[in-house]
Amino acid sequence: MKLTCLSKGDGFHYPPCHMLNLCGFRILIDCPLDLSAIKIFSPVVSCVGSEASKYPSDESLDAQNPIQKKHKLERQLTSADLVCEEPWYKTVKALHLWEASFIDIVLISNPMGLLGLPFLTQNPGFSAKIYMTEATAKIGQLMMEDLVSMHAEFRCFHGPDNSSFPGWIKNLDREQVPALLKKVVFGESGDDLGSWMRLYSLDDIESCMKKVQAVKFAEEVCYNGTLIIKALSSGLDIGACNWLISGPNGSLSYVSDSIFVSHHARNFDFYGLKGTDVLIYSDFSSLQSAEVTENGCISPDPDNNYISTISDNKDSLLNTDDSLEEMEKLEFVCSCAAESADAGGSTLITITRIGIVLQLLELMSNSLESSSLKVPIFVISSVAEELLAYTNTIPEWLCEQRQEKLISGEPSFGHLKFIKDKKIHLFPAIHSPNLITSWQEPCIVFAPHWSLRLGPSVQLLQRWRGDPKSLLVLEDGISSGLGLLPFRPIAMKILQCSFLSGIRLQKLPTLLSVLQPKIVLVPDAVNQRINFAAMKTISILDYFENKTLRVPRIADNPSVEITTDLASKLSWRKLRQRENFGIARLKGGLLMEDGKHRLVSGLEQEESSGKARPLRHWGSVAPESLLDALLKIGIKGSLEQSIGENGSGDNSIIHIANPSSGLIEVSEMGTAIITDDDNVASQVFQAIDGILDGI
Repeated sequence: MKLTCLSKGDGFHYPPCHMLNLCGFRILIDCPLDLSAIKIFSPVVSCVGSEASKYPSDESLDAQNPIQKKHKLERQLTSADLVCEEPWYKTVKALHLWEASFIDIVLISNPMGLLGLPFLTQNPGFSAKIYMTEATAKIGQLMMEDLVSMHAEFRCFHGPDNSSFPGWIKNLDREQVPALLKKVVFGESGDDLGSWMRLYSLDDIESCMKKVQAVKFAEEVCYNGTLIIKALSSGLDIGACNWLISGPNGSLSYVSDSIFVSHHARNFDFYGLKGTDVLIYSDFSSLQSAEVTENGCISPDPDNNYISTISDNKDSLLNTDDSLEEMEKLEFVCSCAAESADAGGSTLITITRIGIVLQLLELMSNSLESSSLKVPIFVISSVAEELLAYTNTIPEWLCEQRQEKLISGEPSFGHLKFIKDKKIHLFPAIHSPNLITSWQEPCIVFAPHWSLRLGPSVQLLQRWRGDPKSLLVLEDGISSGLGLLPFRPIAMKILQCSFLSGIRLQKLPTLLSVLQPKIVLVPDAVNQRINFAAMKTISILDYFENKTLRVPRIADNPSVEITTDLASKLSWRKLRQRENFGIARLKGGLLMEDGKHRLVSGLEQEESSGKARPLRHWGSVAPESLLDALLKIGIKGSLEQSIGENGSGDNSIIHIANPSSGLIEVSEMGTAIITDDDNVASQVFQAIDGILDGI
């Protein structure tokens, strides 16, 4: 088995990507887009960044003296440095270096891991089987369609451009371009240039999704009769999953970003991954919030015996503290939005994580209903109506509380009631006629895109950026650096929210003690932060980005299934040289079916009496033992030692004088019987058969 980490990703919006070679099949796990990279482009609002005119342009800089040029190189990045052209999109850095026709299987763990797949499926040589959950397929497709819809604004503004290479890349390669922009475009090592692609079309999305085989929760699918693949809930979001792969050489589990207890999605089904031979841990999000000890490492409990404490470990993993903390964050966002509305300001929420949006809509609506505030809630997205309706049709991917609501006849999420009561308003675009007639401020608006370069969020942020009473809600990290650059100066209040997007690093040792895999593959950064020395029963291997890790063979002796009827027909022979081992001859075939080796037979078997003559022997004959065996059946002989050809190992020759003449030559290569008497030859063979194992 081999594992290559193509990208370690960058949190929820850009999950990791791996290439796995298992049982001779090449498996790609997730195919995301690095949408944070589009922040190098200027959004489509003519007045945005107008204050940048006070900075000298690159063209005027060339005529300045060296001191002015040095000042330009050292100055901070401004909106004038952003690329004012139709954006291209950054795929996984190393993926374009792999031959698409060599990929056999693609596994998609969550909707964010689907966004880059149309770039791969439009390759003429691509023929892999694609698996993802039904919910991931539907939500991911809607997200891609919404991305294409938002991108259309750029095409309308800049005009069509069908060039095979973007001209703006040449401009960014100049000396005076700020280092931050260069790093995003070319990467730290300067080899990311091939990752930039022109965005796919709606036809490309449709063609991609036709190649997808959607699976249900815990449904087993078989690939090529060899691998059994199963999707189990990761708890990260609706439809997000981890993967369990079983084959003839053992089992493997792939753990992506996971949340043990969720208030909207089905909880992390970690017990379904228990006891696998190999576990691949790919939750890089845990590195963002890990607590470390004085020496910089998290140490597992040395008193944990991994057996008697399994029940306690399970309880600690299912502790609801994390989920309660997440609910407190959501309630705080709602209270801040209410305060802004009470002061006459509007709130813009650019968070696009479907689970977070669903919970915020529910909490905000309930909060406003119980207060005296009459503030409308607008959701502006080309796919909002279809997406919100779909979330009430997939109970298998929801948490138990929301499943119970559906069983009792209630909507799983409260937004349906508020949409019906016209307290939540859905519109496909910011220029929709109905939105213009319904618009009133202050209001609360949910609008993509979190990058602040696409969609309605750009126009709304431009509208309210000078209002100190208004509120902008972002996910943590989005507002720094390039994110808000085109909109500065900004007077709005900014609330950055950090939501749980994976397993806390402190819980990883406990999780491993419950799952008890034989081998664990962890990112090198995780291995540096956790002291795994106390976990002596588990082998830990670390892997690095863009490096291939070879994993030791999982199973040296894979099992073979055989029917009872066939087994009863076999004539078993005990081996002399290996105790408790038996062997039998079979006329039939070895098949691979449902991930298991199976023996089948359509021909007659050897007689069960055991009188069939062995056709194969193995091992070496001791000449002295053979002489004794021959003497017992009345054959007398003498032993002669000789040197083999070219001075090779010793040969032994047994001369037979009675009852007939002949000789037996014993060497490293085999044993030869030479005599004119068939009866003597048969007796000698029986003597050898009594010494060696054979079949």
